[in-house]
Amino acid sequence: MDELQYRAMEWTVEQLRQFVATADSGSFSAAARSLGKAQSAVSTAVGMLEVDLGVVLFDRSHRNAQLTDAGRVLLLEARELLRQAEQLDQRAQALSGGADAELSLAIDEALPYTAVASLLREMAQQYPGLELLLLNGTASEVADYVGEGRAGMALHIDRGPVLQHFEQRHLGTVPQGVFVATDHPLADGRVVGLQQLAQHRQLLMHTEDVHERAYSPRVWRSDSFYNIADMVADKLGWAVLPVNIAHYEGNRQALREVPCPALALPPLSVRMLWRQGARRSPTAQYVERRFGQLLAEIQTPEP
Repeated sequence: MDELQYRAMEWTVEQLRQFVATADSGSFSAAARSLGKAQSAVSTAVGMLEVDLGVVLFDRSHRNAQLTDAGRVLLLEARELLRQAEQLDQRAQALSGGADAELSLAIDEALPYTAVASLLREMAQQYPGLELLLLNGTASEVADYVGEGRAGMALHIDRGPVLQHFEQRHLGTVPQGVFVATDHPLADGRVVGLQQLAQHRQLLMHTEDVHERAYSPRVWRSDSFYNIADMVADKLGWAVLPVNIAHYEGNRQALREVPCPALALPPLSVRMLWRQGARRSPTAQYVERRFGQLLAEIQTPEP
């Protein structure tokens, strides 16, 4: 039994390739032409494969090479094995060229969804063999993931100074604005001042060691911009939100931006964060460069 099992594994990837080529082309001669080989070489390779597998793959009683029932079943397996072999070869070439085998990336949930989704789609094409661990959370949570070693780097909105054991790189900005529910008293389209804002509850972002300025004597806090947007939609107060969150799916119809020049809200800075002294791989550098480009693209008005 052990000898039979050993002999059954003597077939090669090249034999599988010639088997599939013969099945696809319908004859040994056509397969030989497509592979640039002699017909006798292809016929011999397929015959040796049949011996190694212990089954007849082609019915040779006809002019063309016709698959047997066993051949049709094993053709599916052969295609899958060739696909895996090609994937193995591609991944080995990528790794030998310095690509990452794996990457752990933490992403702030408040970042523009379109930019994040585009980044991930392009990474899948650029690094097909990469094993990616994606962690999501608030700005402070994703920074903690890097500090704890759970993520190699983080993309997040700047919510305060960077601790000494981190390094950072500015990538771009996202605009922010004052938002209320569509039927809120401040949603009539008129310009408002700080005095009018102070008459209504303010919903503030809560971040450790970062104290957002309150303009109202009545304040509620949350550590999630999405949670704050939901509360705004429920008419629980007004809030300063990243514009991309206010425009996200259901929020677009439920929220309205309030013009308030007195606040003079600057764009929110987006940065990449990693541990001080950590090696920044080519993949990490690609993420930094491409995400910065994507942030700029989504803020460029369409012609």
